[in-house]
Amino acid sequence: MDKEDFISNNRSNRIMKFLCFFLADTGIIILSLYLSFLLRFEFSLQPKHLEFFVKALPFFIVIKLVTFVCFKLYKFVWRYVSISDLVNIGTAVVVSEAVLMVVILLFPAWFSLLPLQSLIGFPRSIFIVDGLLSFFMLEGLRSSKRIYMELFGKSPKKKVRTIIIGAGNIGETVLRDIIRQQCREYYPVSFLDDDADKIGSYINGVRVSGTIDSLVEAVKRFKAEAVIIAIPSLNYRKLRKIYEMAQKSRVKTIKIVPSMYLQHQPVINIKSLQDIQIEDLIGRQNVTIDYAQVKMFLKDKVVLITGAGGSIGSEIAMQVCSFNPKEVVLLDIDETELHNLGIALKKKTEMFLNNGGEQSLDRTGYPYYLDFVVADIRDNDRIDAIFKKFRPAVVFHAAAYKHVPMMEWNPEEAVKVNIFGTYNLAKAAVAYGVERFIMISTDKAVNPTSVMGASKKFAEEICKAFNGSNNGISEECGLSQTAIFRSVRFGNVLGSRGSVLPLFLKQLKDGGPLTVTDRNMKRYFMTVSEAVALVLQASAIEKGGEVVVLDMGEPVNITSFAEDLIRIHNLIPYEDIKIEFTGIRDGENLFEEIITKDEIPTKYEKIFIVNSKCRYSVDKIEKVLEGLRKSLKSGVFDITQIKAFLSDVNSTCSSN
Repeated sequence: MDKEDFISNNRSNRIMKFLCFFLADTGIIILSLYLSFLLRFEFSLQPKHLEFFVKALPFFIVIKLVTFVCFKLYKFVWRYVSISDLVNIGTAVVVSEAVLMVVILLFPAWFSLLPLQSLIGFPRSIFIVDGLLSFFMLEGLRSSKRIYMELFGKSPKKKVRTIIIGAGNIGETVLRDIIRQQCREYYPVSFLDDDADKIGSYINGVRVSGTIDSLVEAVKRFKAEAVIIAIPSLNYRKLRKIYEMAQKSRVKTIKIVPSMYLQHQPVINIKSLQDIQIEDLIGRQNVTIDYAQVKMFLKDKVVLITGAGGSIGSEIAMQVCSFNPKEVVLLDIDETELHNLGIALKKKTEMFLNNGGEQSLDRTGYPYYLDFVVADIRDNDRIDAIFKKFRPAVVFHAAAYKHVPMMEWNPEEAVKVNIFGTYNLAKAAVAYGVERFIMISTDKAVNPTSVMGASKKFAEEICKAFNGSNNGISEECGLSQTAIFRSVRFGNVLGSRGSVLPLFLKQLKDGGPLTVTDRNMKRYFMTVSEAVALVLQASAIEKGGEVVVLDMGEPVNITSFAEDLIRIHNLIPYEDIKIEFTGIRDGENLFEEIITKDEIPTKYEKIFIVNSKCRYSVDKIEKVLEGLRKSLKSGVFDITQIKAFLSDVNSTCSSN
């Protein structure tokens, strides 16, 4: 089998690495002990000294190697050996020397055993000298590759003079990676940081020359052409100010470290840096995530993600893979998007491996635990077969039709996918023992006025109805006795397919104009990573049946958003690029609600639960669906009918 073959090859490589260092350490132990005798007796060894060396050597080899294995000295990454690795080496050496002292100095006094008896009088100072020599040789071997990469690598011919903003851990990590990689792009000339204690100090030879507010002066003084912002959690107002100062100074390149608060095991390097984006400047809020809780229910689980090729589904896949799941099943109707997701996951895995991680890959280079499934969630038989084959424990349901105007023109498709598709998945989830089912919802489900919003609102009701249902095979699979269902509701996602940002970028590329429906139109915005952070945290909440929402701060005026986007591309709004107002489309509102007055705060900051007593039974859900089926079969399914039907269903929902 491909997976097994490549897992075996990966294991063989680790074994080979272990054997090489094991043999090298054996040589170091022998050499260290011999040099210890030479130094102790001033390079004049007597027969008695050589006898001590020969008799003691087997004990030194066995005890030290066993100690090194116990302290995991062979589970490290040669290129990225760290201070903690060196401390571990020192601890292992001290422990091994202590054990040797007990064995060699004390045992002969207790037992008349050979060859211990012949070691009576063994020089005590040998243990100290040997410990120091072996530590430095072991440390030198393990640090050799990193020292070579950082000091003796080939120096590039041309670099851009760069100022790094943020002299903390992340800034130091970025600088260290520039030095280690001998990056051809950047030559750090200064740090800027608002911590007064750091100003004037040096980090890897680069001086912290001033505060962030002195950026304009620093660019002029150091003739900088690039700025790297290495403070991922920076307040957006401060970030916007930095951006404006950099533009004022005519800096050609502005890079930013991605928001690390969403990455519990971040890999920070030069390749991670991104160009500053419009979403960095619109005032989004950080979301605090309890990664320990998320990991607790995702680790070693089979996870199914529907709509995996979409913007939300693909980000869920990216982040879920970092929690060591047993298997991730990526389901989408679009095989091209699944292919693109596979490429992205492969790239992420390669970066992880290059930075010291260990993962097994299959023949094509994909992480071995990924499964790609092309399927339509409207196909009940196909969905049933998928659940039967993979038996997922966790389901993230992100497959849906989401474009408001398109669903106004095609209401039957909204019903088939958003309602019947969700029902098919929910029913299969209960039948095959799913522990948790998380559905992605929308702010347009609050008091819905569109077909899309109404269909997602009813999908939320489906999840409520199935919450707490007995798992059909829970005892067989060892899962919980009841399934937890939950809906996660949020606003517009920046950069998702069909959203306003890609539209504006396309219009910018074409020379304008940017089209806005109304000058006063406002929308809540989230970045994809923020949206997925909410999904993951909502998934970890134990209680089920709720609709979870995020306090998304203040809504963004779309006109101001368009103006900022034009400026970030070094153009002038209404002069270089015009903005036209086209009028509100069918199903749209000037302002979207995200939560109602009944929301209940959770222990997680900015995450709320909608307090709604409305809940259908599963029987009631199936009766409603039967009515929808009849309407679909009749062929008479116009926009007025579906709006009226869904409005009546959503408004008459009563508590069970």
